[in-house]
Amino acid sequence: MRPLGQNPTEAKLQDMINEVDADGNGTIDFPKFLKVKDTDSEEEIREAFCVLDKDGNGYTSAAELHHGMTNLGENLTDDKVDAMIREADIDGDSQVNYEEFVQMMAAK
Repeated sequence: MRPLGQNPTEAKLQDMINEVDADGNGTIDFPKFLKVKDTDSEEEIREAFCVLDKDGNGYTSAAELHHGMTNLGENLTDDKVDAMIREADIDGDSQVNYEEFVQMMAAK
Protein backbone atom coordinates (compact mmCIF):
# COMPACT_ATOMS: atom_id res chain seq x y z
CA MET A 1 0.00 0.00 0.00
CA ARG A 2 2.88 2.39 0.72
CA PRO A 3 4.12 2.39 -2.89
CA LEU A 4 0.62 3.56 -3.83
CA GLY A 5 0.99 6.60 -1.56
CA GLN A 6 -1.09 5.18 1.29
CA ASN A 7 0.08 4.62 4.84
CA PRO A 8 -2.71 2.75 6.65
CA THR A 9 -2.37 1.65 10.26
CA GLU A 10 -2.17 -2.04 11.13
CA ALA A 11 -5.78 -1.87 12.33
CA LYS A 12 -6.90 -0.28 9.05
CA LEU A 13 -5.03 -2.95 7.07
CA GLN A 14 -6.74 -5.69 9.08
CA ASP A 15 -10.13 -4.03 8.53
CA MET A 16 -9.48 -3.91 4.78
CA ILE A 17 -8.46 -7.58 4.73
CA ASN A 18 -11.51 -8.61 6.75
CA GLU A 19 -13.79 -6.59 4.46
CA VAL A 20 -12.78 -8.43 1.28
CA ASP A 21 -11.55 -11.79 2.57
CA ALA A 22 -14.65 -13.82 1.68
CA ASP A 23 -12.89 -17.19 2.04
CA GLY A 24 -11.45 -16.28 5.46
CA ASN A 25 -7.88 -17.28 4.66
CA GLY A 26 -6.43 -14.01 6.00
CA THR A 27 -4.82 -13.00 2.73
CA ILE A 28 -5.68 -10.71 -0.16
CA ASP A 29 -5.13 -11.97 -3.68
CA PHE A 30 -5.04 -9.54 -6.60
CA PRO A 31 -8.83 -9.48 -7.28
CA LYS A 32 -9.44 -8.83 -3.58
CA PHE A 33 -6.80 -6.08 -3.62
CA LEU A 34 -8.52 -4.36 -6.55
CA LYS A 35 -11.78 -4.37 -4.59
CA VAL A 36 -10.05 -2.64 -1.65
CA LYS A 37 -8.36 -0.13 -3.96
CA ASP A 38 -11.65 0.71 -5.71
CA THR A 39 -13.42 1.22 -2.38
CA ASP A 40 -10.66 3.51 -1.20
CA SER A 41 -10.83 5.51 -4.42
CA GLU A 42 -14.60 5.95 -4.06
CA GLU A 43 -14.12 7.24 -0.52
CA GLU A 44 -11.43 9.66 -1.67
CA ILE A 45 -13.63 10.94 -4.50
CA ARG A 46 -16.56 11.45 -2.12
CA GLU A 47 -14.31 13.30 0.34
CA ALA A 48 -12.97 15.51 -2.46
CA PHE A 49 -16.51 16.33 -3.58
CA CYS A 50 -17.56 17.19 -0.02
CA VAL A 51 -14.61 19.56 0.29
CA LEU A 52 -15.75 21.38 -2.85
CA ASP A 53 -19.47 21.33 -1.93
CA LYS A 54 -19.08 23.94 0.82
CA ASP A 55 -22.80 24.49 1.46
CA GLY A 56 -23.59 20.76 1.39
CA ASN A 57 -26.41 21.05 -1.14
CA GLY A 58 -25.09 18.21 -3.32
CA TYR A 59 -23.77 20.49 -6.05
CA THR A 60 -20.51 22.30 -6.69
CA SER A 61 -20.97 25.74 -8.18
CA ALA A 62 -18.33 27.73 -10.04
CA ALA A 63 -17.78 29.84 -6.91
CA GLU A 64 -17.32 26.73 -4.73
CA LEU A 65 -14.97 25.17 -7.26
CA HIS A 66 -12.93 28.37 -7.49
CA HIS A 67 -12.72 28.63 -3.70
CA GLY A 68 -11.75 24.97 -3.30
CA MET A 69 -9.09 25.08 -6.00
CA THR A 70 -7.64 28.29 -4.52
CA ASN A 71 -7.40 26.56 -1.13
CA LEU A 72 -5.48 23.76 -2.86
CA GLY A 73 -3.00 26.28 -4.23
CA GLU A 74 -4.41 26.46 -7.77
CA ASN A 75 -4.70 30.00 -9.12
CA LEU A 76 -7.46 29.62 -11.71
CA THR A 77 -9.13 32.35 -13.69
CA ASP A 78 -12.91 32.60 -13.70
CA ASP A 79 -12.85 31.52 -17.34
CA LYS A 80 -10.89 28.36 -16.48
CA VAL A 81 -13.30 27.53 -13.63
CA ASP A 82 -16.28 28.07 -15.94
CA ALA A 83 -14.66 25.78 -18.53
CA MET A 84 -14.15 23.08 -15.90
CA ILE A 85 -17.81 23.33 -14.88
CA ARG A 86 -18.98 23.17 -18.50
CA GLU A 87 -16.79 20.10 -19.13
CA ALA A 88 -18.19 18.18 -16.15
CA ASP A 89 -21.79 19.47 -16.27
CA ILE A 90 -23.69 16.72 -18.07
CA ASP A 91 -27.23 17.91 -17.31
CA GLY A 92 -26.60 21.56 -18.22
CA ASP A 93 -27.58 23.14 -14.89
CA SER A 94 -24.27 25.11 -14.60
CA GLN A 95 -23.14 23.17 -11.55
CA VAL A 96 -21.60 19.77 -10.88
CA ASN A 97 -23.43 17.12 -8.86
CA TYR A 98 -21.72 14.10 -7.32
CA GLU A 99 -22.43 11.75 -10.23
CA GLU A 100 -21.00 14.26 -12.70
CA PHE A 101 -17.97 14.72 -10.43
CA VAL A 102 -17.38 10.95 -10.33
CA GLN A 103 -17.57 10.72 -14.12
CA MET A 104 -15.16 13.64 -14.48
CA MET A 105 -12.68 12.01 -12.07
CA ALA A 106 -12.98 8.63 -13.81
CA ALA A 107 -12.15 10.25 -17.15
CA LYS A 108 -8.80 11.52 -15.86
